[in-house]
Amino acid sequence: MPEADLVMQGGGVKGIALVGAVEVLEERGYTFHRVAGTSAGAIAASLVAAGIPAKQMTEILRAADYSRFQDGRWWDDTLIGKVIDLLLHDGIYRGDYLRTWLDDQLRTYGAYGRTGTFADLAYEDPDPEHHPLPPERRFRLIVATSDISQGRLRYLPWDYPDFGREPATEPVADAVRTSMSIPFFYRPVRWATKDGRRTWFVDGGMLSNFPIEVFDAPAGVTPRWPTFGIMLGTRPASRQGTANPVKGPLSFGLALLRTMMGFYDQLHIDEDGAIDRTIFIDTGTIRTTQFDLSDTDRDLLYRNGRRAAEQFLDGSGDRPGWDFEAYKAEHRS
Repeated sequence: MPEADLVMQGGGVKGIALVGAVEVLEERGYTFHRVAGTSAGAIAASLVAAGIPAKQMTEILRAADYSRFQDGRWWDDTLIGKVIDLLLHDGIYRGDYLRTWLDDQLRTYGAYGRTGTFADLAYEDPDPEHHPLPPERRFRLIVATSDISQGRLRYLPWDYPDFGREPATEPVADAVRTSMSIPFFYRPVRWATKDGRRTWFVDGGMLSNFPIEVFDAPAGVTPRWPTFGIMLGTRPASRQGTANPVKGPLSFGLALLRTMMGFYDQLHIDEDGAIDRTIFIDTGTIRTTQFDLSDTDRDLLYRNGRRAAEQFLDGSGDRPGWDFEAYKAEHRS
């Protein structure tokens, strides 16, 4: 039975495309040791890590009422309400419904303890003698989130000790919520370190929307199994970023933000062969915050996710199918 680790990119409401790809990997026999994700990728990653089959995840995301993720008071949808929320809370929507919804899914459908905490997701390496892990890293799930107070990427539950928190007792949904704080859309999450310093968390994509390297074996060590990445977007050309047309002040600001958010990930895609182990899913013109997603759009995303995974495994056009031995010979020999 083939084994892998898995890293999934964020993309708001487009997460059902990630699940479509995971479903194909499961059908081909893959099992996953550890899973990581950012933002919406963290939602999908938490469901995978909890042992929920991809077919069940598909039904969960098809049934989700995404409009309720924009939670708040009735005036939050008015222009003046949004301005007040931004001034007072640094974000329009609370994100409470999203956190509660995810906690319910983990407790209802999880294959393990169903406490909704990281204790359900305990992990022990198959060869602990040669690959020991510190206690805070013995978990199946990693959530990437941006600590803008310290200017660094945080991995939860790995970094919980910095906040005086016991990883196993922390709710998974709380960790995912820190990574879902889309700037200005959701309110940032505020914690404090164990020495009292205030910390603000925003969307993990601010620093890395695709932490593909998080599970990699050290340089000079041959990986025992692959780490697959799943990205929401078409396969890029090497050393080429994403075009952001600038036509005025607003598009200029958006181009700055998108370039900043994508630069770190582009370095990894370019430098460590990540492009050859990543499934790229075309999501068309669907926007990250398109919370009125239709059933047709959901089905399109799901089918595109499946198609992308099939083409990755089997090959398409001039690209050969996935071959772990060939990958190691080229990139990790």
